Amino acid sequence: MPFNERSRHITQGVARSPNRAMYYALGYEKADFDKPMIGVANAHSTITPCNAGLQPLADAAVAAIREAGGNPQVFGTPTISDGMSMGTEGMKYSLVSREVIADCVETCVQGQWMDGVLVLGGCDKNMPGGMIGILRANAPAIYVYGGTIKPGTWKGQNLSIVSAFEAVGAFMAGTMSEEDFEGIERNACPCNGSCGGMYTANTMSSSFEALGMALMYSSTMASPDRDKFESAAESGRVLVEAVKKNIKPLDIVTRRSIENAVALIMAIGGSTNAVLHYLAIAHAAGVDWTLDDFERVRRKVPVLCDLKPSGHYMAVDLHQAGGIPQVLKLLLNAGLLHGDCLTVTGCTLAEELTDVPDTPRADQRVIMPLDKALYREGHLAILKGNLAEDGAVAKITGLKSPAITGPARVFDDEQSAMEAILADRIKPGDVVVLRYLGPKGGPGMPEMLAPTSALVGRGLGESVGLITDGRFSGGTWGMVVGHVAPEAYEGGTIALVQEGDTITIDAHKLLLQLEVEDGELACRRAAWKQPEPRYKRGVLAKFSALARPANEGAVTG
Repeated sequence: MPFNERSRHITQGVARSPNRAMYYALGYEKADFDKPMIGVANAHSTITPCNAGLQPLADAAVAAIREAGGNPQVFGTPTISDGMSMGTEGMKYSLVSREVIADCVETCVQGQWMDGVLVLGGCDKNMPGGMIGILRANAPAIYVYGGTIKPGTWKGQNLSIVSAFEAVGAFMAGTMSEEDFEGIERNACPCNGSCGGMYTANTMSSSFEALGMALMYSSTMASPDRDKFESAAESGRVLVEAVKKNIKPLDIVTRRSIENAVALIMAIGGSTNAVLHYLAIAHAAGVDWTLDDFERVRRKVPVLCDLKPSGHYMAVDLHQAGGIPQVLKLLLNAGLLHGDCLTVTGCTLAEELTDVPDTPRADQRVIMPLDKALYREGHLAILKGNLAEDGAVAKITGLKSPAITGPARVFDDEQSAMEAILADRIKPGDVVVLRYLGPKGGPGMPEMLAPTSALVGRGLGESVGLITDGRFSGGTWGMVVGHVAPEAYEGGTIALVQEGDTITIDAHKLLLQLEVEDGELACRRAAWKQPEPRYKRGVLAKFSALARPANEGAVTG
């Protein structure tokens, strides 16, 4: 029986003779037109170590798809390096790239009537972008993560890319030698692979196991390791079977499976960016999911994994400790997962976890049992108040006290804030306000890893608050609140903050409040004028015109 229900639109019948002629140019034979056409969306590039190791994985997947009876069709998707663009104007293209990747996947799968698609990615936006494209097309699909980087080392200490960002603050403060500064810089990234803590790339890839759209154990494998190649090949074989069974992404990605993914994100202490991306994924899937749902899940799911940036261990350590399946099994046994959700293998999530131990190994400290959870509740808190009427996101793990009230230090761009931090003009008790950095105002919601890491490097991570209508890197920790909505460019209250105003951040009360009388705020609002757009043509102007607010995932499609 042929399994080419979609591709037959361009390969079957007399009228499609010109189409077949072009396939013959690619080496196809007549029998191939009865086989499923399987897209391989390959994000390989030599722009970043996150994606530089993808080509061998694509080759392994292509060979497996062909052996399983499919016709692999490779096409590209772009990426930019968040780590390399961080702190520059280039970072504004990061979130935009999520939408571009989604458009690439949707365009090729739909335009070519592909019967299925394997999406292969590395850097942060590859995962949500690929998944959004998968859901828009709704052809059988699987996600293959390129794998995590291995830890770097310097003088016996494990390093990640965040170590280099934090070293900037320490070196500029005079608390780090030039030898150590250069040693960290040269050794932080020892091989190909995505940033090694539970930062955004590893957070999103891990969540895809819980979502049911990626193979178990695949998200915590190191990029150079043999098991990563074997997993990529197995993903190709599983996808061909999913095509034969007609298992579609919208059969898998439901409100219940998204709740599973978010529960997993809370348990592993994942990135704040996961909030933005799952709002966008839910939108693409036609699922009703809001900020309030994140808060609902947070209250019932404990943090079980001691992972960087606020913890001690890396993704490779999590893999050795049992990986994401071990965490999922703990959550399943506690009644915190919907075990009946379908996965891309055709099995339920509970069935996929059947052989996973009920308790983590006693000889590891990465994954804690529920009775020894690091935190009783999840770490991604949704704050509201007059400064964020539509919500904001705070990451509250690793803080002695997730509350601060202090004077506002106001900046309308990232660079001026960095100058103030590095010049020691920011003091303990201050609340730094970074604004006009939202989806429309930035545009593109750039990440603020450079200023947050500089604060940590200068010993101010817990004593200085920072709020922004932009985003944070998955490597950020500290007294920080992002995704403030409405954003400044749209006239949100964050646009009305003046130097010296008192601001309260209180994660216990889920409060983000500007301590200014309503009458005074009304006067300021009446005097406020929307600034001119920073970009009036090109992709950033297009994103600014189309993007929805952060509390709706900043989606454009």
